[in-house]
Amino acid sequence: MSATVTPIAEAAHARHATQPRADAATVFAWFDGALVDAGAMQAGLTTHAMHYGSGVFEGMRAYATESGAAVFRLPEHLERMRRGAEMFGLPFDPALCAEATLATLRANRHADAYIRPLAWFGEGGFGLDVEGHVPHMMVATTATSVHLNGSRARLGVGKWRRNPADSLPPLKLCGSYVNSILAKREAKARGFDEALFTDREGFTVECTGANVFMVKDGRLTAVEHRDALPGITRDTLLQLTGAPSRMVPLAELMDADEVFACGTAAEVAPVAQIEEREFGDNPVTRELAELYGRVVRGREPAWRHWLTDL
Repeated sequence: MSATVTPIAEAAHARHATQPRADAATVFAWFDGALVDAGAMQAGLTTHAMHYGSGVFEGMRAYATESGAAVFRLPEHLERMRRGAEMFGLPFDPALCAEATLATLRANRHADAYIRPLAWFGEGGFGLDVEGHVPHMMVATTATSVHLNGSRARLGVGKWRRNPADSLPPLKLCGSYVNSILAKREAKARGFDEALFTDREGFTVECTGANVFMVKDGRLTAVEHRDALPGITRDTLLQLTGAPSRMVPLAELMDADEVFACGTAAEVAPVAQIEEREFGDNPVTRELAELYGRVVRGREPAWRHWLTDL
């Protein structure tokens, strides 16, 4: 990336830099220690992550609450990002990233927002070794973007398998998501909104960017699989409901009364269809979606500790 910014090694000294002045149309991103015009950024042609996916990211959300904007479960997201960065030997400071996140939201005057922190290996030579490449970190924020558009999603069972955990760890590593792109393209080509991954034994894994729950006879169950991302929204719902978590065969999922996907962007998204199987009303899903909405907006005092105020 090219811009006049504080180098990452000196970024800690820029944590409390004053907010830049710009016209109202400017969108800011945080890059290596400073807030910059997001539209002016460029990546060098030898950027390692661009060639090999050697980066790690998170998807986070900020919500407008009665006391102002707040980020939902910020420490948990950044701890997962730290684990991903550690896999690459990529320098990453969760505390710095937290401050960068809040500074970017303030600069962009965002309340309800989607947040994308990204750490990656940049300029250097060609080749798989990451040593000698410049490490970078950025944070960008946008107006809220919902992964499944808030509608009742139609899922196609994908022909592609999810990356097995003994080949790629289930973390938000940039290169891993080529797997999701291929699966989603295949599902959408067949007329579905989203793909559902299953393993070779017929067990449900997850969607391309969301975990899965099911409801049968009023009982909620979280789909568990070693290849699935340990979702923070999934964990939130488990803590809110005390639901059990276990492996679920696709046949059992198809026989459920309700199915829903969940994730930071998707929130709690009801599933209308899996292949030819159609689902009816989603009363339990609606109730959970309403509870989740109250929690993320600070309207449930018992869970207010999950919110980091700007």
